[in-house]
Amino acid sequence: MRGSGSHVDGWIDVIDASVVGDGQLVEAEVEGHHVLVTVVDGTPYIADAHCPHMGGPLPKGKLDGTVLTCPWHHSQFDLTDGHVVRWTDWTGPVKTMSEFVRHPRPLRVYEAKIEHERIWIGPQKEPPPVVT
Repeated sequence: MRGSGSHVDGWIDVIDASVVGDGQLVEAEVEGHHVLVTVVDGTPYIADAHCPHMGGPLPKGKLDGTVLTCPWHHSQFDLTDGHVVRWTDWTGPVKTMSEFVRHPRPLRVYEAKIEHERIWIGPQKEPPPVVT
């Protein structure tokens, strides 16, 4: 889905809020950038549509509250600030090698609001520190 692209005070119109059901993961395009849009208990969240671990398609993932799980390697991120809940569900040497090759990093998340029945994207939120 492509947003209308309207700009108001640094915010960009992304999608009609009625298209995004509570807990539903929807992919949208904002100025050529693919984002994931969801609403949890009436609060909108917007994040990059691709997992920072190995580029998995996050709109095909699973959402539990505000914790998003990537469908490929089960990396988990909290949509409130993008922090890593779990980098992967791999264990042992495979996990160690994975973290050596791709250091854990937060998911990019953005300010989001619902206004006039539309979901709007604002600036990227400050990424949280990575805890290993």
